[in-house]
Amino acid sequence: MDFININILFYIIAYLVGSIPFGLILAKKFAGVNVQEAGSKSIGATNVLRVVKETNPSLAKKLGIATVLLDAIKGTLVLVAGIIVGLPAETLWGIAVLAVLGHCYSIYLGFEGGKGVATGLGVFIVLIPIPTIIGAVIWGFCAKVLKISSLSSLLGLAGVVIGAIFLNDGVGVDSNAPVYLIAFIIFYKHIPNIVRLVKGEEKKVA
Repeated sequence: MDFININILFYIIAYLVGSIPFGLILAKKFAGVNVQEAGSKSIGATNVLRVVKETNPSLAKKLGIATVLLDAIKGTLVLVAGIIVGLPAETLWGIAVLAVLGHCYSIYLGFEGGKGVATGLGVFIVLIPIPTIIGAVIWGFCAKVLKISSLSSLLGLAGVVIGAIFLNDGVGVDSNAPVYLIAFIIFYKHIPNIVRLVKGEEKKVA
């Protein structure tokens, strides 16, 4: 019973911590803007950067970087705590999925949220580090060359998934299903971006 309870406790914590909208909080506190009412209305780093840049370019990059780091760390910290107390791989992957779900469908924002990329990166780097590094390199290269955040993120995500399939690296279970599930959530949240990409309407990050 205690084992079951600690799993449930970590699942709840993962979702609640994952739900913290750091981008929204930072932009409101330091720039006085509500990112849910401007730009793409996302709480993620790209929208924070784009919206804050309109009024305070010098602050925009700092808040964008802070948003990425905090959104990633909120998934990482719960997983590290789970590893410390000796939770099994299946539970760790459940924590990872719930952290990403929390970011994408935050209980604090009426189940609205961000795209899940940074939080996905934060959980993947703990559980499948080598595929995640591969995906991050792909993302960084594409971001520099293409300057389209959504496309770069999706290509990086594809790199993580393909790397996980071929390398079978990290904290593993018998199936790659948790990786696919997290990837699906992130992909699903990017559908509006994909539609704009197809139409040639997706904006570049200057």
